[in-house]
Amino acid sequence: MNKQLVRKPGWMALILVAGLAACNTPDPELIDTTFPDRIAFTANRQYPEGIAYAPTLDKFLVSSLTQGKIGTVDRNGVYTDLINTDTQLIAAVGMKVRNGLLYVCNGDLGVSDKSTATSAMKTAGLFVYDLSTGQNVRRVNLASLLPTANHYANDIAFDSQGNAYVTDSFAPVIYRIPADANQSASILVRKDSLFSGQNFNLNGIVYHPGNFLIVGKANEGKLFKVDLTNPSSNTAVVPITLSAPLAGCDGMLLYNNELYVVHERTKMARVTSSDGWKTATVVRIDASGYEDATTNTEVNGSIYALNARISEVSAAATAKNPSSLTASAYSIKKFQP
Repeated sequence: MNKQLVRKPGWMALILVAGLAACNTPDPELIDTTFPDRIAFTANRQYPEGIAYAPTLDKFLVSSLTQGKIGTVDRNGVYTDLINTDTQLIAAVGMKVRNGLLYVCNGDLGVSDKSTATSAMKTAGLFVYDLSTGQNVRRVNLASLLPTANHYANDIAFDSQGNAYVTDSFAPVIYRIPADANQSASILVRKDSLFSGQNFNLNGIVYHPGNFLIVGKANEGKLFKVDLTNPSSNTAVVPITLSAPLAGCDGMLLYNNELYVVHERTKMARVTSSDGWKTATVVRIDASGYEDATTNTEVNGSIYALNARISEVSAAATAKNPSSLTASAYSIKKFQP
């Protein structure tokens, strides 16, 4: 009888411990998988231009115009270098994630630690990295397709077959890079009259499942529709009639057939079309919390823009004074519908 009395408290203790352990086990339904409306992060002299979201890492990826590298930013604003040993990546510009691979535009405004007299304003490339290892798996030199021009590879889009399309802000072309690495890149379209101009020309680009591209021309605030069925046709590239200009249009994202455009470095617009993007209407402008914003990305149905201090980069490039770029504070801002 005494033995039974001794055992009972032991069994009760085990039950109590088990109960406490169960209470401390995270409930999958209660784990927060959302990102805050604003994420501030610190990264020394990063000056990011491109942003993407990597589902396998559950983190944002941000590029660097000054150091030619890519880092991650988590929901708490912790920055960590991810790809920082590629000596050929001069300035990481626009980026996209596809099938576990990171595609990065390589450019050079002359403000990178890796800039040279021959690479500044003359670089356009597409580099591909395996996100699981951080190793480069493909490099495409796009500037060699138009060797006498100035170049700056800016942004990327993919069609349904995985072929990539890249804009060049200093040359009046859009490049096509086949999904098959054994095939050569080419100039998809060249439109001197439409794509040329002062300063930054072509910038953001998206693919529409109707088999066409939408590209933005920053210095004129215009959008163009580019037919992929017959891109060599004289009518393959046509301006989209906008309800209002999108001055300084930069990064763009097509989500649920609505176009989200970062513009004027201080706003993001939501743009819709009811006629196959012959015309388009600006239906919403979010102008709160954007500070020198550049590009955007989608996470779980929400659109986020990168506050990148891009005006400082522009000033340093114009003055040829990269040493002035010393900032470390940046942020990521959620679009408010």
